[in-house]
Amino acid sequence: MNSSVEKVGSPDGSMMSDAAITIKPMDSTVGQRGSLTESYETVGGSVQRDAVTLTVDGFGTVKHPKTGTIETVKRFTWRNNHGMSVQVISYGAIITTMQVPDRTGRIDDVVLGYDDIPGYQTANNPYFGATVGRIANRIGGGRFTLNGQEYQVTKNFDNRHQLHGGKVGFDKYNWESFVDGTVVTLTHTSPDGDEGYPGTVMVSVRYELTEDNRFLVLFKAVSTKPTPINLTNHSYFNLAGHATGHEEIYRHIVSINADKITDTDADSIPSGKFICVGGTPYDLRIPRELGPSMAKTTGEGFDDNFCITKGTEQGRTFTARVVHPHSGRVLEVYTDQPGVQFYTSNFMPDPNKNVRTRDPPIRGKAGAKYCKHGAFCLETQNFPDAINHANFPSSVLNPGAEYVHEVVYKFDLLRE
Repeated sequence: MNSSVEKVGSPDGSMMSDAAITIKPMDSTVGQRGSLTESYETVGGSVQRDAVTLTVDGFGTVKHPKTGTIETVKRFTWRNNHGMSVQVISYGAIITTMQVPDRTGRIDDVVLGYDDIPGYQTANNPYFGATVGRIANRIGGGRFTLNGQEYQVTKNFDNRHQLHGGKVGFDKYNWESFVDGTVVTLTHTSPDGDEGYPGTVMVSVRYELTEDNRFLVLFKAVSTKPTPINLTNHSYFNLAGHATGHEEIYRHIVSINADKITDTDADSIPSGKFICVGGTPYDLRIPRELGPSMAKTTGEGFDDNFCITKGTEQGRTFTARVVHPHSGRVLEVYTDQPGVQFYTSNFMPDPNKNVRTRDPPIRGKAGAKYCKHGAFCLETQNFPDAINHANFPSSVLNPGAEYVHEVVYKFDLLRE
């Protein structure tokens, strides 16, 4: 097809003054995936040195998990003039790639993932890059009581608890999309009774890349009935490059702005108590090398909710900083949520020692082999299982109210 330029409409139907869409043919790679979606690029009306561009094309097709309808998956690619690019797909509102330069200008993908839709639908996909809901993390016993009524939700964690929204969570759906300039908003509607939860919930996630290497994520949700809500993004990071494995993860230096963690049992279900991090391996208030710190934990690494230290009226605040000294890459995370789950991929396959499983490595992008401790996650969130603990921040979303959750991933380089 021939290229053309169209104005981009805003949600209220008005026209934006400076943005335009450049329609162009899809590349052959996308065509081989069977996508029917055209590709278009969103650019500013005037060329600027630090402009961010957005390209939209196809990433294959999926079946709706309930109706079986074939749906086209869209892929959104942002690029700025500092060498950073990010890709998100409409399936699961998943972050699939984050390309970031190191101190020498070498660009590497720093998040784990797959090359295609079949990869993201494999049974051993540990939620790579996914938007997780209706409740991220765990619901103890798969049940809770809300306004005097007990609810039983689906149990997909050893048939004892619910994990990351249940058997068919938000990550298993192809979300609707809206493009406004270089901002992408993905939306999903979860019906009343979905996975056992009350109320129809309408949820959105807004993505944007900035000129200064920040990737902005904004979750919102409303509900027709009182219901618990706790969304997160489950990206797996390795600042040395997604395929470099545990050797490089151990060399990362981590700091987390938290003076306590939530106490949990062997299934990571909170007891309702807190553990002060002072004098423990969980004290990451001062930057620590990850490998030695992981070796001192009571488990096989970190998989804990850190309670973010913030003022009573403070909104978005500094959450964590991770440095990979050799590449010079730095990731800082900011959020308005009270907690962050710091997870060091303890449950990914361990083919060398066979401690827990004899499963082979997870086959990721470009043939990468993903194994235990090959990445870290910083999942901003409310405290896990908050609906079952009155002393935790409330996770209940009532009709007429709005759930809002901000997170910023800021990439930088070490300064000499």
